[in-house]
Amino acid sequence: MDYQKLLSRTVQEIPPSGIRKFFDIVSEMKDALSLSVGEPDFTTPWNVCEAAIYSLERGQTHYSSNWGTISLRREIARYLSARYALEYDPEDEIIATVGASEGIDLALRALLNPGDEVLVPDPSFVAYMPCVRLAGGVAVPVKTGAEDGFKITPGQLRAAITPRTKALILPYPNNPTGGVMERADLEAVAAVLRGSGIFVIADEIYSELTYGQGHVSFAAIEGMRERTVLLNGFSKAFAMTGWRMGYLCAPRELAAMACKIHQYTIMCAPMQAQAAAEEALVSGFETGYAQVEGMRRIYDQRRRLLFKGLNDMGLDCFEPLGAFYLFPSIRSTGLPSEVFCEKLLREEKVAIVPGNAFGAAGEGHVRICYAVATEVIVEALKRIDRFIKSLK
Repeated sequence: MDYQKLLSRTVQEIPPSGIRKFFDIVSEMKDALSLSVGEPDFTTPWNVCEAAIYSLERGQTHYSSNWGTISLRREIARYLSARYALEYDPEDEIIATVGASEGIDLALRALLNPGDEVLVPDPSFVAYMPCVRLAGGVAVPVKTGAEDGFKITPGQLRAAITPRTKALILPYPNNPTGGVMERADLEAVAAVLRGSGIFVIADEIYSELTYGQGHVSFAAIEGMRERTVLLNGFSKAFAMTGWRMGYLCAPRELAAMACKIHQYTIMCAPMQAQAAAEEALVSGFETGYAQVEGMRRIYDQRRRLLFKGLNDMGLDCFEPLGAFYLFPSIRSTGLPSEVFCEKLLREEKVAIVPGNAFGAAGEGHVRICYAVATEVIVEALKRIDRFIKSLK
């Protein structure tokens, strides 16, 4: 059987995730330290877990609406209004999705016709460019750099726009760089887009994890709500990665198209995960999101520890103000990103991710996740320092 001829050429040509490659290796390696996968080390709060258990006890084991339970969608609407001054109708502008990752796929497939171009900041999350291609579009990388805080600038945006440009992915706070875009940055992007037919897919999954300033949603910028698909979820801020709960918010006309795809491919998000997500929002509202804030403070302590440690050993490191990653330059070592990471894993048993996994502009950098215990960070810094000294 010639599977190369039988299987989809598009899927064959998409490379596997550069993150998972190192995760799979480290899972088989004794005494290895993994700072590779972007997953909170905190366990989901017990009251959130209990809500899922109680939903089972109450027999809530059937389908919900394709859109998700109305009670969850109302809590999402309340949360977005209270935290980010966003107003969405829970009836027909919010979809409960299987993680924010499903939201990326829904948004792209609802928007794109074959050959439409999507601007993607480079470096950024590994899934964007493959998902654009799977939706029939053409991903156009827009190079960002530490000199601009890894932000997409108005000049870069103007230079990248063509008559075929359909959408811009705006993923801030950013994975892998930790870069954020403040209100003035977003206003500058909005000024370029006004009068165009370009949509923005704003992936704001790290919105609760900023350090030094609060998050501003792109949909909150004047005139931008009507052209924005907002993606968010519970994985990062609420320590709920395994629950696979996210949501998509958009103008009702676009949301209806996204829900049409969702109903044919997924049907609905799991009921127990929806119950857990609702409890996370209800309890968060009642306590001022104390659990989220407690985790954010610990991330901030780890961020500062790792940032100082990397700079002290001579790695040029941009200071991240969001998410839970650092993206230091390793050009001073003379090694390509993949070689650096492979040698570090083999010689010192520390797993991090090569920067080129996130796009060509990531070459010369590595991503280090600090969503791990402080003692792991301390030991990892010792091993990385020893490794770098061995190269000299």
